[in-house]
Amino acid sequence: MSSTAIRRTYGAVSALVLAFILLPLVVIVWVSFFANRILAFPASGYTLDWYARALATDSFRDGFVTSVETALFATAASLLIGIPASLGLVRGRFPGRDAIQTLLLAPMVVPGIVGGAALFIAYIEVEARLDLQIAGTLGGLLVAHTLIALPWTIRLVTASLASADRAIEEAAASLGASPLTVLRRVTLPAIRPGIVAAALFSFVISFIDLEKSIFLVGPGRTTLQIALVNYLEWSLDGTVAAVAAVQILIVGAALLISDRYARLSQVF
Repeated sequence: MSSTAIRRTYGAVSALVLAFILLPLVVIVWVSFFANRILAFPASGYTLDWYARALATDSFRDGFVTSVETALFATAASLLIGIPASLGLVRGRFPGRDAIQTLLLAPMVVPGIVGGAALFIAYIEVEARLDLQIAGTLGGLLVAHTLIALPWTIRLVTASLASADRAIEEAAASLGASPLTVLRRVTLPAIRPGIVAAALFSFVISFIDLEKSIFLVGPGRTTLQIALVNYLEWSLDGTVAAVAAVQILIVGAALLISDRYARLSQVF
């Protein structure tokens, strides 16, 4: 096979893979404008009413606010914990370092429903021993979402630290810069793409979480994903597609803005 044929085959396969990834997102956004009372093809017309209905639905509105607040807290907490932890894992030399790095992958590979059930049981055990309400509280939900985001932060920041040029830090230190100055003026700017990527993924992972939230959310409180599941139990119309389209828009905008200030391609 000639090099031209190989390039064309590679391009065709790449286009098919890209279409396979993007097509569901495009369809969801397209369906969100259908005027059909029940989701079905073809469209009987087009309307923006589903977006207005989603905005007017209390559960969606309240769930969106809760999801955003929880995701922002989880992102900030995971960065505050994850950046120092990554520095220790990359720069430190201590027994069990590799085992800790492997263990941090566990929340990323354990099924979400298993993790949610495990956290709920752990909260109940702690409550029984300390006589302290945790499950069903906002604090318990925030801790759970921080645990969701933390592995992503540590893995992404660790990867950036491992690829950073240590000689620049040593040069700054040899010129009289204090360790704190080296960290603030050299290390953190060098790993900025990793920090931005960690913040982005932490926010998205927390924002879209369903499995853990459904175990830990308290009475009178809901997240957007739980609100969607509850709505789908009784209705199947364009409101769900409209809410999904808004989420796609938010995540896409976050990606574009993040890439504007830190080249995410440097991390992946």
